[in-house]
Amino acid sequence: MFPTMIGPRHGVAAGHYLAAAAAHTVLENGGNAIDAGCAAGIALGVLLPDLVNVAGVAPILIRRADGRIESIAGLGHWPAALPADIFLREHGGSIPEGVRRTVVPAAPDAWITALERHGTWRFEDVVSFAIRYAREGFAVHPLLRESILTHRAAYERWESNRAIFLPGGRVPEIGERFVQADLARTLQYMADEARAAGQRGGREAGLAAAHAAFYRGDIAAAIVAHQQAEGGFLSREDLAGFRSPIEPVLRRPWRGHEVITCGPWCQGPALLEALLIAEAAGIAHLAHNSAEYLHVLIEAIKCAMADREAFFGDPAFVDVPLDRLLSEEHIRARARGIGRIAHPGMPEPLLGRLAEPRESSRALPAIEADTSYCAVVDRWGNAFSATPSDGSWNSPVTPGLGIVPSNRGSQSRPDPRHPAGVAPRKRPRLTPNPAMLITAEGGVMPFGTPGGDVQIQAMLQVLLNILQFGMELGEAIAAPRIASYAFPSSFAPFEYFPRRVAIESRIEPRVRSDLAARGHEVQLWPEMTWLAGAVEVVMQRPRHGLVAAAADLRRPAGAMAG
Repeated sequence: MFPTMIGPRHGVAAGHYLAAAAAHTVLENGGNAIDAGCAAGIALGVLLPDLVNVAGVAPILIRRADGRIESIAGLGHWPAALPADIFLREHGGSIPEGVRRTVVPAAPDAWITALERHGTWRFEDVVSFAIRYAREGFAVHPLLRESILTHRAAYERWESNRAIFLPGGRVPEIGERFVQADLARTLQYMADEARAAGQRGGREAGLAAAHAAFYRGDIAAAIVAHQQAEGGFLSREDLAGFRSPIEPVLRRPWRGHEVITCGPWCQGPALLEALLIAEAAGIAHLAHNSAEYLHVLIEAIKCAMADREAFFGDPAFVDVPLDRLLSEEHIRARARGIGRIAHPGMPEPLLGRLAEPRESSRALPAIEADTSYCAVVDRWGNAFSATPSDGSWNSPVTPGLGIVPSNRGSQSRPDPRHPAGVAPRKRPRLTPNPAMLITAEGGVMPFGTPGGDVQIQAMLQVLLNILQFGMELGEAIAAPRIASYAFPSSFAPFEYFPRRVAIESRIEPRVRSDLAARGHEVQLWPEMTWLAGAVEVVMQRPRHGLVAAAADLRRPAGAMAG
């Protein structure tokens, strides 16, 4: 069992323990959940440089103490000058690694937008933790070393990537100090611009100056010059005009609680749909991690992911029928389709038709190890949930800046006709999806995880562990998990593995045998693996006046309460 931290005032959980410490320091010094969450989120771009980029994506959910909830999309769009057919015409129907998968970097804007709207701290103070970890370094953890080893050939393609991730031409050892001097200078420049402007015009002027430094100043000039020299399409105009939209949240009742996700520009609505389908299929009456329980979960996930494949995309470009997908009629129809035997492929959409994707011949699904997560609840009841992301091995680092402008275009489909297809100024369909839950007794629970297509699956299992089976947070996170791959991956080459389900091997052999007898193709994971996600949770407990927090030790995460 992983530990659960409990305190009378506040709680934090983040994908790296130093990011959790940064957030906790902010809270202990009077900052609110938004200040603390932004400090942790920016720090994750330093502490997990293989999984998160300071210039990547950062979808955010915020719940104010007065009950108001909003999402800051934190996801950039394709350059305006991108030809829609470029990947079909010039790249054989694939999105190549390198600068042509670059979309507008959204994370700096998302953090600043959150601070502008709801924060209390100055930018230079919030970013000070990330600057410290970039300048002074931190210890290489096992997952960072594994990521660099796995992608060594990719890191070696670009000199700017080699200099950071292969110092001296070798993979850093576990426990070695990892320093990112260029990134420290980039963040320090933004902080200096904020401080200078703030001395003249106050906190808001400082935040605006930090934003201008990245999107209209020297940083923007260096990003665009490098992108265009490498054959990319990103322009100064794309950067200068960018602001993260404040998007509506999606919320639905469940057993007296309320579950809240972001919209269909990410996969968040699939979490809600899978939960409601499993509920309609009777999961409330099934024993934890029994074969019947896992079978219902898998089939509910497959239905929700089939609808994700058929409909989800940037709602500014695609009409996504969310009300129909989450209607009682549709949920019950999906639940009725769950029988004792596994669906042999991907369930057909009930609102239309979708061509069956091609089955992959690979033995294992391709996994892109990126993304992290942070959650905060403060003493006033404000809550923050964010899933920053973007890896560093499949696109070049901008020389001198230490950042990789968001390569999230990898999650668009090369064919513009797909709901998640590429188009100028259109956003990719994002896997990172922060979530929250308002409990029946009025507490707030931000939760989330990295893991690509495993994200909603890990979140769903932990949610049920807590609220159906009454597990303590750490116990709920540590419990063994499963993941289905019976739908097209969100990552190129968009592989599809009908009937495939991966299972942490702590789940009993008789349960695994029963699932195989039901037609699931069972693939064993180790007893505990980072491939199963790394769920972090903070939970307010109004009845006792306490806040609990727990982190998933499948990765170098941490949680603190005070």
